[in-house]
Amino acid sequence: MTKTAAVVGAGPAGLIAAETLARAGLAVTVYEKMPSVGRKFLMAGRGGLNLTHSEDLPRFLGRYGAAEAWLAPMVAAYPPAELVAWAEGLGQPTFKGSSGRVFPKTLKASPLLRAWLRRLAELGVVVRTRHDWTGWNAEGALTFRTPEGEIAVTPDATLLALGGASWPKLGPDGAWADRLAGVAPFRPANVGVDVAWSAIFRDRFEGQPLKNVALSVGEETSRGDAVVTRYGLEGGAVYAIAAAVRDAAPTTVTVDLRPDQTIPKLTDRLARPKKGESAANHLRKALNLSPLEVNLLREAFGKDLPIAPGPLARLIKAAPLTVTGVQGLVRAISSAGGLTREAVDETLMLRDRPGVFAAGEMLDWEAPTGGYLLQASFATGVAAAKGLLSRLGY
Repeated sequence: MTKTAAVVGAGPAGLIAAETLARAGLAVTVYEKMPSVGRKFLMAGRGGLNLTHSEDLPRFLGRYGAAEAWLAPMVAAYPPAELVAWAEGLGQPTFKGSSGRVFPKTLKASPLLRAWLRRLAELGVVVRTRHDWTGWNAEGALTFRTPEGEIAVTPDATLLALGGASWPKLGPDGAWADRLAGVAPFRPANVGVDVAWSAIFRDRFEGQPLKNVALSVGEETSRGDAVVTRYGLEGGAVYAIAAAVRDAAPTTVTVDLRPDQTIPKLTDRLARPKKGESAANHLRKALNLSPLEVNLLREAFGKDLPIAPGPLARLIKAAPLTVTGVQGLVRAISSAGGLTREAVDETLMLRDRPGVFAAGEMLDWEAPTGGYLLQASFATGVAAAKGLLSRLGY
């Protein structure tokens, strides 16, 4: 008799797990609480759908920080090349950007998701939306809240892929945490940071970009673009240091406005101001600093900028901003926290619930943007599915 599997959660981890299980011959049903599947996946696609990264595997694995040892075997077993081959097998060719990030050529998630759902249907996977998992009943059956009322199902094995707690309006709100043991508190990751701008700066420069800057906090440094918001800063360069800010706030973040130039070079270019010329005009003419950059220096130093070339050059290379914290889970791209390493075994089965496996962002790991989030979601989905198959004797 064909064995059955329930996959709870229809994000990338849940769907790749369903595909893996169905290919092995299981009858798979996917349960999703939202009216449609892959909502966060589609949202990620609005930025081009960064699937993975092309850097060498040791460097890639290092991006997972404290979770590297845990995730390394799973990502090595389902590496970036495998994810690229999977996407191209769905008729979605990919390309490598100048940063090494890998995208589908369409730069969209929707064509990939449509092709994926067609494949799942061909494999016999059943998808049931508007099924909100509520736990287990006294007989050990999975229970769901549906528009028609409560239902209970008893599969041969279960795989949970419930997501973390970021972007809750898209589905992953972390509400499942009180139903499972060994869950670390959720914290925002890949999120904007809070800076108490002056009202004048905030109103004038909200929405304007800082291009090609380097941001540093403690030992962490990231380079890229940032955007001024009413609450502070966001953007790729900010997200890369957000975890360090979150864990240290309030703290100081330094902004290097000219990361390709040295202090001596900047000092030399600043050494010839015209008599009576203001610091702002001198900065604009000597270094092509924009009004946003000049006024950010004023936010960091005070209204009256130093005119001496040396101090001014050092300020340009490390303008200090007091950062009071980070934005919450509602605005975060991803989250830290979730089921801890100790809560599951090496196959990702819950230690206190034999036959129940977990995958994706509901596990306690975090990573920067750049393809690392989706890669680990896929890799843990495949790993949990293989663990489930092994338990059922496949």
